[in-house]
Amino acid sequence: MDCCNHNLTTKKEDNKLYQCPECGLWYNDKEWAEKCEAWCKERKSCNLEITSHSVVPNKMD
Repeated sequence: MDCCNHNLTTKKEDNKLYQCPECGLWYNDKEWAEKCEAWCKERKSCNLEITSHSVVPNKMD
C-alpha cells in the first residue's frame, strides 16, 4: 500500500516522515502511517495505540 505522503524532509537531517492522508498525523515509519490510514478510513476515528507513534515534524527553514 503506497498511500502516505512522504515528501517532508528537514534541512538539518534528511529523515523522511510519512503522513496519514486521513487525519494528517506524521510518522517516522511508513508502516505506522499506513496502519493509521487504514484505521481512520474504516472507523472515522483515531486509535490511541497507533497515534502514540506519531511525531511532530520539525520544519527547518
